[in-house]
Amino acid sequence: MEILVLILVVLFIILATVQFKMHPIFSLTIAAVASGFLLGLSPKDVMNTIGEGFGKTLSSIGLVIAFGTVIGIYLEKTGATKVLANSVLKVVGLKRSPLAINLAGYIISIPVFCDSGFIILSSLNKALSKKTGIPVLVFAIALATGLYAAHVFVPPTPGPLAAAAILEADLGMVLVFGLLVSIPVSLTGYFWARFIGKSLKEKKEQQQMSSEEKEVDNGIKPIHAFLPLLVPICLIAMKSVANYPTLPLGQEFLFTIFDFVGNPVIALLIGVFFAFFLGRKSPSKQKEGWIADAFKQAGSIVLITGSGGAFGAILRTIDVASILDLQSTSGIGGLLIAFTIAAVLKTAQGSSTVAIITTSAIIAPLLDVFGLVSIADKAFAVLAIGAGAMTVSHINDSYFWVVSQFSNINVKTALRGHTLGTLLQGIVGITMILLLYQIA
Repeated sequence: MEILVLILVVLFIILATVQFKMHPIFSLTIAAVASGFLLGLSPKDVMNTIGEGFGKTLSSIGLVIAFGTVIGIYLEKTGATKVLANSVLKVVGLKRSPLAINLAGYIISIPVFCDSGFIILSSLNKALSKKTGIPVLVFAIALATGLYAAHVFVPPTPGPLAAAAILEADLGMVLVFGLLVSIPVSLTGYFWARFIGKSLKEKKEQQQMSSEEKEVDNGIKPIHAFLPLLVPICLIAMKSVANYPTLPLGQEFLFTIFDFVGNPVIALLIGVFFAFFLGRKSPSKQKEGWIADAFKQAGSIVLITGSGGAFGAILRTIDVASILDLQSTSGIGGLLIAFTIAAVLKTAQGSSTVAIITTSAIIAPLLDVFGLVSIADKAFAVLAIGAGAMTVSHINDSYFWVVSQFSNINVKTALRGHTLGTLLQGIVGITMILLLYQIA
């Protein structure tokens, strides 16, 4: 009975999201309420469990999402994203400019959503294509896959944040291993772009791209553009490193400092102040609008994440382990199951974030059964879900349409270039995760 309930509510989430265009907040909440009643919980228990799950999830990441979104908006509005892209291009060189655009996309996607990042940087693709003679679609696919890699693996993007909260994983460990996994995944997209991009063709009808906009010049230096990203990442990573080994005597004061400033809320808040510095020359009224836009974006993500936490809390009342008769020594099997569920959900309903949150809710009660109980193990579980949630981006994914429309390619070409690229990235991602799991 319990497994039938699980299947039915997951199917409901997919159908409600895809077929009836219901917002994930409603589909996840309805699924949570329906699951509770179908599993025999009393009305009071259903509401208590949903409230606890919602609150517990948001208590750990609500402010992190809000601050991360503010950083992303400031990078976008001040033109710092293009400064970042041009900085990477200078280091890598014009001859390897597809690699530069791939790495620029990877860096920018840490605080900025894939869709926005692609729109912002797509105007660089044509300019680089003209300078180098390399087909523009090589740049388009390299950029799209670079953006996609960080989106599912590296906090403070919402998906990994939500999964870490639901699975109670250490965010710093997710960040450290996420960087190790996502860089090869991003490079996979680059090599795929070099391989397939030359054989793809643009539409004959050239469309006016809405991404064409006036260059923003606020006198931003590259170091200033990188600081809002690098400072929080370094602080969070330092906290995890400080917590992981046994500290020698006399290091307690240093540990206390790292433990405080490396808390994701404090680290992202510090990043926000560096982001504010980028907008120092912009009018105050304009910046008020940026903050409002950021909190609008963050509000939706926070509510979706909280709804996923509520759904997960209800599912934790099911003894899924005994129903499926799973063995406690199947760590690799558990990671593969997490990957597969996320891949099915991603392919079915299109949103990577919804796939990550829903899969995390399903997998959370099974971590002990799979033997995924250590700090590193839980981080690998988060990343396995992320790898599944990028497999694959196709016609029901808004990002697919952003890539195809701003690259001036038809659906068939986008499926060959972008969708197959995300399939390869997902496979490389889960392979890297399994290798690291064996080594760690």
